[in-house]
Formats: sequence, structure tokens, C-alpha cells
Amino acid sequence: MSDAIKLKISSAIAAYVRPGVPLDKKLAGIQTAPMLEPFERVTLLCCLLKDAEPAVKEAAGSAFSALPGEVALEYVQSPEAHPSLLHEIARAHYGNREVVNALLRTDLLSSQAREFLLRQQASSPAEPESKSPAQECAEKTDDDVPEDIEPLSTEDGTQIEDAAEIDEEDEEFLSKYKVAMMMGIGEKIKMALTGDKEWRAILIKDANKLVSGSVIKNARITDGEILNILKVGVQNDEIIRLICANKEWVKNYLIRKALISCPKTPLPNALRYLATMNEKDIAGYAKSKNISSVVATQAKRMLLAKKR
Repeated sequence: MSDAIKLKISSAIAAYVRPGVPLDKKLAGIQTAPMLEPFERVTLLCCLLKDAEPAVKEAAGSAFSALPGEVALEYVQSPEAHPSLLHEIARAHYGNREVVNALLRTDLLSSQAREFLLRQQASSPAEPESKSPAQECAEKTDDDVPEDIEPLSTEDGTQIEDAAEIDEEDEEFLSKYKVAMMMGIGEKIKMALTGDKEWRAILIKDANKLVSGSVIKNARITDGEILNILKVGVQNDEIIRLICANKEWVKNYLIRKALISCPKTPLPNALRYLATMNEKDIAGYAKSKNISSVVATQAKRMLLAKKR
């Protein structure tokens, strides 16, 4: 795959990939790609994947990985598909069963790509009835949360895995941020569900609630990230619902404490978590003017009951 790929391309694609095209024009091509027909879209992104500019390669790679399954499928099923581009689709979309089946059916797929897909299938056998951690999290209800939640022995966060600090001035982060601005809603949702911590940090702030809510369903999100999300403020009710529904997260003392302070947390949940706080924190809630008056009143009642 290291040799130059010779493709017949349209003038629309050539405008973004011909020699001498400036960086901004190439990045604009990635932004334009979702407006093209599926065959043209895949071809353009694959051409930019081979670009000498690292920023262009990374942006094209992210956009290519986030291609909707139906777009990749339409290219795979085209009689004009190129083996090298099918190879790239196999590398990026081997987790999509429908795309993989179509790839394995076409005679245009290279032997290397075919062997790769067969190895992936052998190492990850399909289990139709199984559910991903993200799906399980989304389907949990408050009935799954244990009634006997005990406060943790520490209050300084040592039992919560800290999220790595994200440098929002870092070149890689800024590159991903620019790509996010070019993505459609469907592509953002897919990246929110599967992306790394930098993608999660970007997409949790997205104005679309479907996008930001999907970040919480990402199977790799950590307790530390959840705590940071609660600390900076949550505008999406669905995010709070998913956090409250996850029994592993609400076992963490600091997450429960942050949920009590969050105005979006349903009152029954906030009162329930209040009952698990230590006396010092309950006293703080009793004096706080930044939480629900109902929660503050309940905190006062709990303090009085302890003194009797």
C-alpha cells in the first residue's frame, strides 16, 4: 500500500488534491466531502489520506473513520471501486458487519485486506445477543442502583481515576476541533461513541444534545472525566440521566457529591445521594445557597436528627 495509487478522479476532487493546492483548500475539501455523492466522498478522503501535510492526513483520517456505514457500503458495492480504497475501508471499518460482508463478497478486495478481515472475524466472533458496555449503561435504570450505598473512606478523589489533562492549545487537539466543526451530526455521534479522550472533551460541549449525550455512552469514558463534566456544569438533562443510571459511577463518593450540587439532577436522586454523605458535607449543603432549597432543608433536618 506504500506505492502511489493511480485513480481516475473528477474535476471536483482534483480541485482539492492536485499538486500546489494550499493547506486551507485541502482542509476545505474535507469540509465539502459530506456534500458529495458517496463514491466521490470516499475517493476524496482517501486521496487526502495520502497527503504529505500531517494536518491534512489526520483530518482526512478522522473524517474517513467517521464515515457513515451506508456511505462506505455504497462505495464497496460499486463496480468502479478501487482495490486500494477498499483496503482503506477494510482498515477503518472492520467493525461494521454489513460493510465487512460486502467487502468479503467483492472480487476487487486485495488478498491482504481479505486476510485481515478474516483474522478480525476469527478473533472477535459475532455474539448477536451480547451488548456493549455503552448499551448496558444506556439501558440501566435507578432500580439497578444498590439501596445500601456506603460513603467511601476518602474524600480527596484518590479512589477516582483522574482524567488526563487536555491541552486545548495543543496542535493535535486543535486539529481534531477543526475536524469536528466540519462533521455532520451522524459523524459526531459516531465519534462521540468511539473516540478517545480528546474527542470526548470536544464533543461533550457540542450544542446538539444527541452528540453530547453520546459521549456518556462511550465505553472508554472514565470516572475522572465524569467528575470533570459535572464540575464544569451540564446543560443536557440526558447526560445527568445516564450518569445517575450507572451504578458504577454513583458508587463514587465525589461523583454523588457533584450530582447533589448539579441543578439538573432529579430531586429524588439528589436526596438519595445526600443520605450517603458524611456529616461535614451535609453541614455544607445545609448552609449552601447554590443547591435546591429542598435539598438544603433536608440536609438541615439530617443534622438535627444526628444531634438528638
